[in-house]
Amino acid sequence: MPGEPPGMVELESLLAERGEWLLRTAILLAGSPEAGEDLLQAALERVFRNWRRIHGDTEGYLRRTMVHLASDRWRRHRSWRGKLGLLRATTPGYLPDATIHIDHRDQLVRLLLQLPSRQRSAIVLRYWEDLSEAETAEVMGCSAGTVKSAASRGMQRLRELSGLDSASQNAGTGRQP
Repeated sequence: MPGEPPGMVELESLLAERGEWLLRTAILLAGSPEAGEDLLQAALERVFRNWRRIHGDTEGYLRRTMVHLASDRWRRHRSWRGKLGLLRATTPGYLPDATIHIDHRDQLVRLLLQLPSRQRSAIVLRYWEDLSEAETAEVMGCSAGTVKSAASRGMQRLRELSGLDSASQNAGTGRQP
């Protein structure tokens, strides 16, 4: 369209094709739907502002920007995040219904909030975005070995936080938790 800033058509096309997926990624990185929307919006603003410096992979640049903005936010809110606890249903006789999947997703996001930013980014990009180690390393601006290490440590920490680690250890020894 005449008069549109350069890159607007390409950005609109990217959002039409991948917008939902990018929003889901932003929600996982940010921890809530509202924060995810804000994160994606801030990343899009940065992409638009820096359009002339982007050569080629607009989606990759957008993802990297989301990771960097989320990391900045995590650093700023580190003390607040440490105070978050898991909300678990401790009511006797509690029976999960069909919304259990939503509860599990919510619990996963809460667990992800407790991870350091590098581990969280590695897990979201590797297992949610389904990027290869090399692609994840490129987005995070580190080596593939760092991605492997961060993802491994992050997964171990998620198991610890969720109680799955002690349950699997006890199952192997025959002891009860």
